[in-house]
Amino acid sequence: MIMLQILVFVSGMTVLGCELTASRLLAPYFGTSLFIWANVIGLILLYLTAGYWLGGLLSDRVPVRAALYHVCAFAAIFIGVVPYLAKPILYFSSLGFASVSLGMFWGSLLGVVGLFLVPLTLLGCVSPWTVRLAVVDVAGAGKTAGRLYAISTLGSLVGAYLPVLFLIPTVGTDRTFVLFSALLLITSLVGLAQERRAGITGEGPWVAPIRDWTPRLFVAYTVCLAAILAMGALPRGIVRAQPYGQLLWEGESAYNYIQVVKQGTRTDLVLNEGHAIHSIYDPTAFLTGGPWDYFMVAPYFSPGTRMKDVDSFLLLGSAAGTTPRQMTQVYGPIPIDGVEIDPAIIDVGRQYFGMTMPNLTAIPQDGRYFLRNTPKQYRMIGVDAYRQPYIPFHMVTREFFTEMRDHLKPGGVAVINVGRTQTDYRLVNVLASTMRNVYPTVFVINIPKAINSIVVGTREPGSLDAFRANIAALDRPELREVGALASTTMCEYVPPGQTSV
Repeated sequence: MIMLQILVFVSGMTVLGCELTASRLLAPYFGTSLFIWANVIGLILLYLTAGYWLGGLLSDRVPVRAALYHVCAFAAIFIGVVPYLAKPILYFSSLGFASVSLGMFWGSLLGVVGLFLVPLTLLGCVSPWTVRLAVVDVAGAGKTAGRLYAISTLGSLVGAYLPVLFLIPTVGTDRTFVLFSALLLITSLVGLAQERRAGITGEGPWVAPIRDWTPRLFVAYTVCLAAILAMGALPRGIVRAQPYGQLLWEGESAYNYIQVVKQGTRTDLVLNEGHAIHSIYDPTAFLTGGPWDYFMVAPYFSPGTRMKDVDSFLLLGSAAGTTPRQMTQVYGPIPIDGVEIDPAIIDVGRQYFGMTMPNLTAIPQDGRYFLRNTPKQYRMIGVDAYRQPYIPFHMVTREFFTEMRDHLKPGGVAVINVGRTQTDYRLVNVLASTMRNVYPTVFVINIPKAINSIVVGTREPGSLDAFRANIAALDRPELREVGALASTTMCEYVPPGQTSV
């Protein structure tokens, strides 16, 4: 009975551990959006449903403990090879990854079906089969079933936290699967060894074949265990080929799959499925040509604003520090707080992106949480955390923009970088409309030759004329250059039915 309880615990831990780790396996190909999580959770529940039904059926037809250990051993072997089957399966399924969410949804669906159908369906058999084997008196069946399900759920609890808090950040996704596979396979082997020593018994015609095949399968499982552990000990290859250039570094954090890619003199930060560049570092060029440049000119919509007025900056979603570095180069060592939820990205920024400015305080925290709890006020607050389909919903509300306004100094501005397509401006318009409920004037800069827009809300009323006049009075040629580009596409956002202030 003790061995069955251990098996139930380990299988419960493995199921949820695989579920949490599966999302990281998909991240380099499909990202980590809500669609991906829906597929992972939904399909695993479907597999478990099939496993519960199959386990109930098999437990009555083959009430043999050794048979259950064999099923778990097969499941463990499948889990062990998941990381090595993942690349070709996910690569081909990602070919259907279109720019819209539907392609992502069906691509990840195909990937999860191909990788986890067999092992998790087999693990779904464990609970009903174990109950059938453990119940010796129907009068105590409820107590026995309750105890086994409690043990299984406790294992799932461990499986929920172990990969997220320790295994994935420490050993990576591939080896996390290997460790779960090895633990489940070792448990199955110990159970089979006990059954062989005690003599395999049970009911029905399956007892004799199981008894005959167990010694040979035991050897095969042992060889598989050694092979899985050996593969896990080998140096990891590249998880996903970089989209271009030279791969300087890749790694996994609790939040992201991270790649650092160099092309020529420029270094890029690429996250997850690689459909966006989150930071740029080029020591030979000051301007990036991207949305980061436009944060520097955002303060100038208020009349009479000069460079010396920009004395503090908060950026929520600072990534590897492109914007803080530019702000420091232009405005000098002003206090800058850069809030980035992923500590690993902060480390990457310091190592590869020159994010070593002494005036920058890098804070590994959620942006909304930091804003709500800081007593500081800033001349400028920026948000660089909006990119489809990764829109942090708690950072797009009227309440959030009100909190931003309340942390602005007189003359301050709130600036957000919004990803879009070449033709679809709905997200930009929705965010500008929401900000217009909080700020007296809101301005939109549609960045030329890019799929980003910069939306600026002013604490006090501003104007396009004030922006042009302020930019013209600046001494820095870089600011005048960016300001001139912004002037060609910028406009004041005026909600339907209202007029400009």
